Amino acid sequence: MGKYNSIAVIYGSDSSEWEVSCRSGEFVASAIDDREYDVYEIFARFGVWHLVACRRKNAMRVTFPEGARPEVDKTDFSVSILGSKVKFDYAYIVQHGAPGETGQIQGYLEMLGIPFSSCGSYSSMIAFNKFACKSYVRSMVKCAPDLFVRRGDDLDAFCAKASATLKFPLFVKPTEGGSSFGVTRVTDPSELAAAIQFAFTEGPMVLVEQGITGRELTCAAYFDGKSVKALPPIEIVSDNEYFDYDAKYNGHSREICPAPIDEALTAELQHTTCELYSFLGCKGVVRMDYIAADDGLYFLEVNTIPGMTSASLVPKMVREAGMTVTGFLSQIIESS
Repeated sequence: MGKYNSIAVIYGSDSSEWEVSCRSGEFVASAIDDREYDVYEIFARFGVWHLVACRRKNAMRVTFPEGARPEVDKTDFSVSILGSKVKFDYAYIVQHGAPGETGQIQGYLEMLGIPFSSCGSYSSMIAFNKFACKSYVRSMVKCAPDLFVRRGDDLDAFCAKASATLKFPLFVKPTEGGSSFGVTRVTDPSELAAAIQFAFTEGPMVLVEQGITGRELTCAAYFDGKSVKALPPIEIVSDNEYFDYDAKYNGHSREICPAPIDEALTAELQHTTCELYSFLGCKGVVRMDYIAADDGLYFLEVNTIPGMTSASLVPKMVREAGMTVTGFLSQIIESS
């Protein structure tokens, strides 16, 4: 018998990643053990939360058509279905971007005392801002040289400084965001200002990061109820210049699991990921991205709510570790 009865899977978001979030959320909802939990799927976007489907224990999934979807009562995190009130006692958050990775929804659930699957509000807030996160972990792991610029700053002066102090190619990315939205690889100083303006379409602060030559690797960690454990790492080989949106979601990359690297690098990746997980105060399953260069391992970013479609990186790691996704999700839920 599980600790919880009614699991609310929250997906959709206020960011460009909302459609990816829906795919992740639907997969998570389908994989949660229906022998143990009632599962309710909540589509949440721009403050409006609706119940789109539910699946009671050992029963079929029932969907609600648009226009007839019950609205979630955010005063107590509940919903009324045909006159019967259901109060959710656990939230599995699958919102990529705001508010699911910014700490906002975590703060709401913390105030209500509702357990949830992801990092807490403070850890989420630090981890989601790429510049803040790198500044926080630089004492523990190598990070690529970078600069940041805010909307409204003198862009010409910033571009001159970046061109003089950083080595090309540069990666220009919003400090808050994922799925490579707003990201550009820049090889010429004349392209930098336009790339920054493009990144500003995703947010008010932009990170300009020196590119590191090496192998792109990713590793995830989770808490199993007793200790922090790492999953098998994956090497990402993109058909494109880098692991952009097209490579991630349109099949233009190879994701090799386990990564074909030696035991020493595997051990370093897994140890570093577990150390960063604990240092950042993470919860649930968290994925960290790296570049293995000739002079060592470089940290890129942390994904506190990583992709969870059937083809996503974390489910591949889970299966390689000899677990089912259903069993793994039960561990995350019961260890929260």
